[in-house]
Amino acid sequence: MNYIKKYNRPFLLNLFQFSLVTVSIALLTACSSEQHDDLQAYIKQVKAKKKGRVEPLPEVKPYATFAYSAHELREPFTSFALSDAEEQEETNGLRPDANRKREALEQFPLDTLSFVGHLEKEGSRWGLISAPDNTVYRVQTGNHLGKNYGEILSINETAIRINEIVPNGLGGWIEREASISLSE
Repeated sequence: MNYIKKYNRPFLLNLFQFSLVTVSIALLTACSSEQHDDLQAYIKQVKAKKKGRVEPLPEVKPYATFAYSAHELREPFTSFALSDAEEQEETNGLRPDANRKREALEQFPLDTLSFVGHLEKEGSRWGLISAPDNTVYRVQTGNHLGKNYGEILSINETAIRINEIVPNGLGGWIEREASISLSE
């Protein structure tokens, strides 16, 4: 009797599992019969439609190459250099006097100086320059001012004409005229 009790239990468990699987399959089969008929009909309808036509890719035109024929011209990406004759003309001994004692107005850039008036006495004319340090300086022809070695050429009632010596970018110097107009 012990022998039967010992082996009946697994047999019943296997029988229960088998019947559970069988019932589950039967229920799933019953559920799928009529509920999805509309979905099946829509799929058939979509598959029955006429298929669209994909446009072909446009033909790629070959690239036309450009032949650069300006080899004898100056290259646009190299620095501009003067010819030897032009360079000698530009640097023909012109340079600021490094040994000259600097004047008070040479410590200020030219655009920060203002011409505020002039004085005349016995044929001599002086200009009055207001500097950023809130000081008014008296200048005359031949005085220097500005950071670019400017020398006063003339003083009249409305402006002071100045000749500056500035670097030309090639190691030389060139002269440039500037002026300071009377400020009101």
